[in-house]
Amino acid sequence: MSFKTEDLGNSTVKLTIEVGADEFEKACERSYLKNRGKINLPGFRPGKAPRGLIEKNYGPGVFFEDAANELIDEEYPKAAEESGLEIVSRPEIDVEQIEKGKNFIFTATVAVKPEIELGQYKGVEVDKVEVEVSDEEVTAEIDRAREQNSRMVTVDDRPVQDKDIVNIDYSGSMDGVLFEGGTAQGHDLTIGSHSFIDTFEDQIIGKNIGDEFDVNVSFPDKYHEESLAGKPAVFRVKVNGIKMKELPEADDDFASEVSDFDTLEEYKADIRKNLEEKKSKEVRAAKEDAVISKIIESSKIELPKGMIDLQKERMAENFAQRLQYQGMSLEQYMKFTGMTAQQFLDDLEPAAITQIKTRLVLEAVVKAENLEVSDEDLEKEFQDMASRYNMEVDKVKELIGEKEKETIRMDLAVEKAATFVADAAVEV
Repeated sequence: MSFKTEDLGNSTVKLTIEVGADEFEKACERSYLKNRGKINLPGFRPGKAPRGLIEKNYGPGVFFEDAANELIDEEYPKAAEESGLEIVSRPEIDVEQIEKGKNFIFTATVAVKPEIELGQYKGVEVDKVEVEVSDEEVTAEIDRAREQNSRMVTVDDRPVQDKDIVNIDYSGSMDGVLFEGGTAQGHDLTIGSHSFIDTFEDQIIGKNIGDEFDVNVSFPDKYHEESLAGKPAVFRVKVNGIKMKELPEADDDFASEVSDFDTLEEYKADIRKNLEEKKSKEVRAAKEDAVISKIIESSKIELPKGMIDLQKERMAENFAQRLQYQGMSLEQYMKFTGMTAQQFLDDLEPAAITQIKTRLVLEAVVKAENLEVSDEDLEKEFQDMASRYNMEVDKVKELIGEKEKETIRMDLAVEKAATFVADAAVEV
């Protein structure tokens, strides 16, 4: 295999890859051996027809496509690595020559990492943000703890109120006909949770145990069940029972039960401290984002389309994985939201561009400031990874190749660059 490169401009390069005629012939023979069992010729048992006779009947190129795909999959990665190019896109493949007895020639057009003109990255001005925690925020945290430590109490002396948990039977119909999925017995519903459509929950407020009544609602225009979308429906509802959450009093006894402190005041002080630490981290992250955004604005960066497309695909794959953890596929998500695959990718483009530009300017800062990651820094990262994945450090190192280690080293350097530009910023 041999190759040559051609700079097409705008961070795009064309690789022309040439594979010898002998190798192409061997690939065609492998294609014949793999596919001959699928080809029937009169007078021959399946898989026994000679290659020459098959090519005579079906054409000399009958095995070319399989052979070409095999060689492209084998030879493109080799050429890409030997070229030394920093390829940041999937290749666009075109076959230039494919003929019996001749060299197989194909091209791979790729995007490469663009050179950027780094703008001002020291002394960038950003708004100063003070870290403050209000009494209301502390009270809200205490209320959350009270909510988590509440107990359920049965109610039988009043009608349904907001926040109650009601047990109901219901059956939904359209034009007097029950529809699929609209009927349930003994369902627990929290009033105000908005887990049911439209004003369903509001119409239960004020009802008593044993009441049977109609609830009139309309399905949203965009609804996962298309036959119901935008249509009115009537639910026959019966209230079987009412429960409410009883929250503990916020006092010293409560504080000693839910924390390591003996008094409510000590508990409040700890909550305030934790909130301040959390806000400080958020403010720091926001400061880094603001500084990097200004550096991007002052830098000259032209991104090749293939680089953006690849980043969008990676973001889509990550999003699909997160959905899987929640028991949903990307196809189901798009069906529920009414989006097409292309619309989904288009929506990712602004974030993809920001992520790419952020990485490029920070890598440029790493280079400009000669920021280095020590072996100790790398060792600490391996230890953190081992802790996250509950593995031995040596096992983590064993699983990570040299190329991956260099990627991790650059990731750590980029983090240092983000810290550097934030520390060098001027708060006004």
